[in-house]
Amino acid sequence: MSRSALSATLSQAPAAARQEMRVDWQRVVRTFLLSRALDELEEKRLLPAKQINYQFSARGHELGQILLGLLLTGRHDAVSGYYRSRPLLLTLGLSATDALKSGMAKSGGISDGRDIGVVFNLPRTSGPTVLPMAGGVGTQYTPAAGWAHAIRYSCETLKDVRYRGSIAVVLGGDGSVATNGFWAALNIAATRSLPMLFVIEDNGYGLSTPSTIQTPGGNIARNLGSFRDLRIAEVDATQIAATAQAIDAAVSQVRAGNGPVLLRLTLPRLSGHSGQDTQAYKPAELVAEERAKDPLTHLRNYLVPTTFSGEQWTALEQEAAEAVSRAYAEASVAAEPEPTREHALRHVFAQDEPLPEHSTRPQPEPTRSNMIAAIRRTLEYELRINPKLLIFGEDVGAKGGVHTATMGLQSVFGSDRVFDTSLSEEGIVGNAVGMALAGLRPVAEIQFRKYAEPAMEQLGDCGTLRWRTANRFSAPIVVRMPGGFSSKCGDPWHSVSSEVTFAHAVGWQALYPSNAEDATGLLRAAMRSANPSIFFEHRMLLDSSWARRPYPGDAFVLPLGVAKIVQIGSDLTVVTWGAMVERCLRAAALTGASVEVIDLRTIVPWDRETILASVQRTCRCLIVHEDTLTAGFGAEIASVVAREAFLSLDAPVERMAVPDIPLPYNVALMESVLPGVEGIAEQMKSTIAF
Repeated sequence: MSRSALSATLSQAPAAARQEMRVDWQRVVRTFLLSRALDELEEKRLLPAKQINYQFSARGHELGQILLGLLLTGRHDAVSGYYRSRPLLLTLGLSATDALKSGMAKSGGISDGRDIGVVFNLPRTSGPTVLPMAGGVGTQYTPAAGWAHAIRYSCETLKDVRYRGSIAVVLGGDGSVATNGFWAALNIAATRSLPMLFVIEDNGYGLSTPSTIQTPGGNIARNLGSFRDLRIAEVDATQIAATAQAIDAAVSQVRAGNGPVLLRLTLPRLSGHSGQDTQAYKPAELVAEERAKDPLTHLRNYLVPTTFSGEQWTALEQEAAEAVSRAYAEASVAAEPEPTREHALRHVFAQDEPLPEHSTRPQPEPTRSNMIAAIRRTLEYELRINPKLLIFGEDVGAKGGVHTATMGLQSVFGSDRVFDTSLSEEGIVGNAVGMALAGLRPVAEIQFRKYAEPAMEQLGDCGTLRWRTANRFSAPIVVRMPGGFSSKCGDPWHSVSSEVTFAHAVGWQALYPSNAEDATGLLRAAMRSANPSIFFEHRMLLDSSWARRPYPGDAFVLPLGVAKIVQIGSDLTVVTWGAMVERCLRAAALTGASVEVIDLRTIVPWDRETILASVQRTCRCLIVHEDTLTAGFGAEIASVVAREAFLSLDAPVERMAVPDIPLPYNVALMESVLPGVEGIAEQMKSTIAF
């Protein structure tokens, strides 16, 4: 259906159409009144009494969400909402008691007191899944696109007929259409013709900023009129019949496999952005005009007296008030204890994750492989044995990746499993999150570590997802991330390492191999783990002769958090990782001393036990890394060694790293700031002689 044809269905909504639309109006009214009663309780009683800390009212937004919820019936449907989406959640099964428990930060609520009360999720064994919401504006879009991609993949590649006709829906306000996430998801959905419905609830304001400042002309639907492969519609969501028909038409179009649809609902914002927002920035006449447009008033006028009598409507209002009163009583005296510190520390990672089927004993081949070839072979084998594994990113398809890690894989496995993406790192990572939530195993490539910066919000949300949802959801994605200096040059962009960033990123495993054998074992472990993983691929090591090792076999998997003693010694413990391992070994050979060199291999988790045991034997410790010195991961190791092995130390714990500057482009300048072999050797001698 063309844009004009779809729009035409929206104008054909006479009052007599209420029977034809087959809407369960009693359920609509019950849910609408329940939502309104919850908002009233929170606004008038709980927020002033500080029984809740945040209140985001859905007043004015209820009708479209409830009508939409009634149409989300597929087992593999999913919806990604935002902070005003509680009416939709109530339609899909969220109880008033759970809604209040979450707002009141009670144990037993949706997140067990971990997240803001309106940041919901609903895992399902039947019926639609409500994807975990996040507090960032626009972060809901790309995971929804990932779920839509998983629907398409499950239908067309896995031939799973149960996904046929399933859709992904995302809700957002008019302010969110200015975000990177919105545009990234729009590009993904349109270019891949995904079964995805964008519902933009335009109430005219993003907090205090008018929608005319969020998007030119204040109308995203009009602006997208020429967007290829995207159907556009809009409706005044205070008009009952028109809204019902518009939502039904949009959902039907997406279910029919006709590609994505964007539906803009215009509606009044009857309350401020949050409970603390008095809307003093709005003219009084605008506030009065918005209140006159209350969809609840329009709904009552539409249904009374033709569908309900006035007495029946009043009875339903009383029923909603009583239901909320009971829910408040239940939430207030909930049997569950208050959240505790012990509970708060759980679910950062999968609990008691079993090791994947593995062999830590390599079965080496006769010839040595460089690291990039080992990575490619590992990816190829996992693609072969796991049909749910997908690899994607910029230029990973026909080109085979800018570092050739995926060369030839698309020709073997097809463009549905190894494919290029648009140039949006936020889109790449968010898409991967949605795929993982839908049960796929995505491996996303970010071309260089520095280019992960636009994706940091999605990366942060992914890492905390299991914790935020109290173990209800997880997204075990792998993000491959080349970086570090090369043999030819450095520079402030392509040569960034900054692995410590992911030591701070809650919920992420961070893996940093120094050679081809370890790269094989760690990458395979990441692709089979229940936790999300960052896999660093150091540019210097990809074709380094030192990093070459015999391919260890397709069964080789390394346990995470186990360092490797690459050289035994008794005079000094050196802890290092990545490209610095080779330099430390070469430096140790210049000292004439007995130097123990430990390759950390994984930053998160990291092997405290091996390092502490070594330091307790050698009584000295030097940490060498490529990241900058201040607050680099070496500082964490030094702190632990100083605390846990203090009585064994015969010298201060020393660190060598790059000064607090980016890596220079000039090769001589680059080498002057990197820890070099001679400089490391001198520091080793100095620490031993202390």
